[in-house]
Amino acid sequence: MPGAVLVVEDDRELRELVRRYLQRAGHPVRTTGSGAEAIGLLAADAVELMVLDLGLPDIDGREVLAAAHDDGRAVPVVVLTARSNVDDRIDGLRRGADDYVIKPFSPTELVLRVEAVLHRTRGGTSGGAAVLSFGAGRLRLDEARHEAHLDGVRLEVTPTEWGLLTALAATPGRVYSRYELINQVRGYEFPGYERTVDSHVKNLRHKLGPDAAQIVETVLGVGYRLGWSRDR
Repeated sequence: MPGAVLVVEDDRELRELVRRYLQRAGHPVRTTGSGAEAIGLLAADAVELMVLDLGLPDIDGREVLAAAHDDGRAVPVVVLTARSNVDDRIDGLRRGADDYVIKPFSPTELVLRVEAVLHRTRGGTSGGAAVLSFGAGRLRLDEARHEAHLDGVRLEVTPTEWGLLTALAATPGRVYSRYELINQVRGYEFPGYERTVDSHVKNLRHKLGPDAAQIVETVLGVGYRLGWSRDR
């Protein structure tokens, strides 16, 4: 049985947001706001992957990152931080981070990145991220590869467009308001106005081609939904 995803983040609200999204995706989750406690949990060998904020109040997050590889351990780490400087990212990757997500961020994208890392570290077993299929196989979303294909052709989508598509695909037919989508795709800290979703949907539809309005449907006065049902 796989271990838990450990979320190490001192901001309680953000910690709970990440926990909810990971649990909704089916992952067992443990959380802490303490670097020292995180090191103790790593030592207990109950962690399969760690989502780590480097800016912790008690100890330097880089010490926690190092602990993920101490004593023969090889716990994969997705760094979640406000440190957006390129040198900081390079330093984190050199210290053993498997991926690097900058705040503000899309919770949906973070989950997909976690699943992609798990897929790699599990050796590509069925426990990894799924390939979701819609519209009798015409639309396929490969969560591990972070790729969307329509009628066998890969779509060159931006991270925001990918986030919108996967957010809608989580529950086909469910109507999502612009507020829900902007928060799912860009995170609760995102200062942008909800109507920016319309611009991203317009760009996504352009890439989806002639069937775009049926794939991403507009519900007037409310928001958007995925019109194609998921294949069984």
